[in-house]
Amino acid sequence: MITGSASLGVALRGSEGSSSPTPATPEAPSPPPSPAGTPSPCVLAVDGSYAARLARRGGSRHAERWTLDGPEPYAVPLPTDRPEEPGTEVLPLTDGRVLVHRAERELPGARHTFSLLYPTGPGTGELALGSVECAEPGTVLRLLPPSPAGTRAYALAAGPDSTAVWLIAGGDFGPEHLAEVPGHCSGGVWLDTTGRMLALDRTRDGRTKTVVVDLERGGEMSPLLQIAEDSDDRLLLADADSGLLLIRSDAPSPGRERLGWGVLGSTLPVRFPECLRVEGCEVTPFAIQPGQILTPEGCAVALRVDGAGGSWLGLWRPAERRLQHVPAPEGWLPGTGRWTRGGELHLPCATPAAPCSVARLTAPAAQPASSAPSAALAQPVAEASQRRNASPSAEGGDGPAPGPGSDAHEGAAAPSETAGPATRPVPLQQAPLGVTRPRESPRPPLREGESEPFAGGLLRAARHVVVAAAVTDGR
Repeated sequence: MITGSASLGVALRGSEGSSSPTPATPEAPSPPPSPAGTPSPCVLAVDGSYAARLARRGGSRHAERWTLDGPEPYAVPLPTDRPEEPGTEVLPLTDGRVLVHRAERELPGARHTFSLLYPTGPGTGELALGSVECAEPGTVLRLLPPSPAGTRAYALAAGPDSTAVWLIAGGDFGPEHLAEVPGHCSGGVWLDTTGRMLALDRTRDGRTKTVVVDLERGGEMSPLLQIAEDSDDRLLLADADSGLLLIRSDAPSPGRERLGWGVLGSTLPVRFPECLRVEGCEVTPFAIQPGQILTPEGCAVALRVDGAGGSWLGLWRPAERRLQHVPAPEGWLPGTGRWTRGGELHLPCATPAAPCSVARLTAPAAQPASSAPSAALAQPVAEASQRRNASPSAEGGDGPAPGPGSDAHEGAAAPSETAGPATRPVPLQQAPLGVTRPRESPRPPLREGESEPFAGGLLRAARHVVVAAAVTDGR
């Protein structure tokens, strides 16, 4: 029970000065030496204006806010009257305040408290928001990634059989319970630019599938990602501009998870590129280049590569067939960074000499599609993006009528009178009769390393547009 990049350049800019761009190795670097200590995780605000992390000061931990939207980044310590525990979470809002989540585990029922910190001259102001109590054993409460609505913050309380979504900051009366989703949920990816559609990886009956929860319709839930009946499918990242989705699934190789990509609103297959398989390493995407409205296959993607000797960067585009390995800048806070629309990757770094700095890495320009498979992909992907952006927005508009049975949603509550029509997924079997599949281009001959796509997978779109149903090993 719950209450309450070919040629790459890296430039480092920070509070202690800057260094000239230095060339980075385009191929896989030797693993860096193991760091002396693991830096605290760093969280970026949704617009990249601020960052927050736990920093050590005088032997204790405290919250620290980084300002990143000025000419030079700088850090502001936010100490309170007590040191922060190792499990404390921080999340920056776009107005400059930092949300702090503390778990009081010594109390029965795991009480979680939330406060907003902000600088007040020489001291720190603290606004208590309230608390959430998780009485059910095994319930884990954590903050969700920053919401597209930059001054709002959400949390997920995942129990063994049910998961609650909470609005923590930005509401009227402190923490507010928004939705209850049957099953144990993990992940958390925002699908739109308003903070309404939340994708969660739900585990039930031993299988994990991604569902989407409409937070403006009482938590109305619909399936989003199902590649095969017996596969575990998780959504890792999504870009609302292009519709690019990054997926981890064991569908192409049962028992072994692989990275794949798809396009929300496309009829193309989900693809699992061989280049994203790095032997002996774990590869995790953490940033997608925004603003690529009609060319999701041209989005630059930044990935964290973890090997036996440390972590480094991987750069990749869906239209290309190779992963570029790049040494991580000194002091990089692993797994943290964001792309600009122009293709520059900003990576927060902290070293003794420059405790608050940002390394800027420019990705190489996307290569024009020259191969037959790439040329065959370009037009359908662009058409899918045009259909996505021409579809009704989350705030209104007439969309195609849902097919039979599409009104049944688990965990749905009565819709609010003020909420607009939900942009929920339409399962492939229930797609409106008026939606026709575009004529397929002739299939190009298989290249070395490619295999025939298998049918039966299902990726569902959250914009009334059916997404492709197959998996291929090609790109």
